[in-house]
Amino acid sequence: MDSMDKRIVFRYLMAGGAALAVVHALGRFSFTPLLPYFIDDHMLTITQGADLATINYAGYLIGALIAVRYSGPNVIKKFLLIGLLGNALVTVIQCFVPQFAWLLVLRLFNGVSNGIVFVLAPALLLEWLITKNKAHLSGLVYFGVGGGLLAGGVLVDSTASYFTAEYRWIPVAIVSSALAIFSAFRFYQLKIQPIDYKASNGAKATLFDHRSIPLFLSYIGAGLGYILPMTFLPTLAHETMPADSLLVKNVWAITSLSSLLFIPLWNGIGHRFGDRISLIYTYILQALGVGSILLFPSTWGILICAVFIGGSFLGSVMCTQRLARYFQPHQGPRLSAALIAIYAGSQLIGPWLAKVWIEYGGTLLQSFALGLGAFIWGLFWTWRTPKA
Repeated sequence: MDSMDKRIVFRYLMAGGAALAVVHALGRFSFTPLLPYFIDDHMLTITQGADLATINYAGYLIGALIAVRYSGPNVIKKFLLIGLLGNALVTVIQCFVPQFAWLLVLRLFNGVSNGIVFVLAPALLLEWLITKNKAHLSGLVYFGVGGGLLAGGVLVDSTASYFTAEYRWIPVAIVSSALAIFSAFRFYQLKIQPIDYKASNGAKATLFDHRSIPLFLSYIGAGLGYILPMTFLPTLAHETMPADSLLVKNVWAITSLSSLLFIPLWNGIGHRFGDRISLIYTYILQALGVGSILLFPSTWGILICAVFIGGSFLGSVMCTQRLARYFQPHQGPRLSAALIAIYAGSQLIGPWLAKVWIEYGGTLLQSFALGLGAFIWGLFWTWRTPKA
């Protein structure tokens, strides 16, 4: 690949990463470090935060299902651009809306647009990279999620003393809007041949077979397991540690930085030893992360959980996507959309169960046991996934 091709590949990897940063890291997960501040500002309660997270994940599921329907070669780019720019617009509107009822609507639309883009952007980029014989680089697009998580945490915490209530969204909205415009411009320029969804014998490929079913089942554990720490870990740190603790102020930055640093590791292990092996290791580390906070609900437990969950959840996503496409190479974006729908459906349950547990007298920390069980489930079914 000559220097011109390298620049083109890098350009579109940057566009894909920026798109995921806008919809998933900034639009969605900036709510996680913001939630403790919203509670301190008396704008939200912990149960209202759980409701907002739940409806956002419901929207994510709806968006993924929409992407299944509109992932065809003639419409994929149009719906990708609508979802991307719409997500940034919702983030901007949130800067001026403190009412809980309207926030429910906005977080729903944020989730829908997030689901659409999170499916279509990596899927479209993967199909394009395959035409360039560079499919192994597809995992690098998730640098956008890791970088966006880190940027969102830094933006929230560094500007906390300058804003209150709904205005805390303003720094996130500014960065999100700029990245959305850059990414939309690049994806508008992307050219790719129509995607064929039929198998080589001309028959319509099926999503579920003896190879893919264990992988789909394991992905349920991935979604349910990671969502509680990724929604409530900063809030848990605020509840269990002194307010002036350095970790309380930086737990989301540690989680985000870990996700950024571990991406090359999972991409490299998957490329060299196979995505199945890499996927098994991601489940083990995430189970250890949640287990550590249950055993040591203090500084060390929270730190280990932040590093292991932050560093591994994107590995589960990228390795599952690539392994599924290896089993069913003719599915393309349709397969990616189905996986994200399963992922979204499972993570939808987590915040709701945490809310129910708290309302019945349990603690937020105790609800993390659900995540440990989910990762054990995911590890079991990954182990039963056929070797590629």
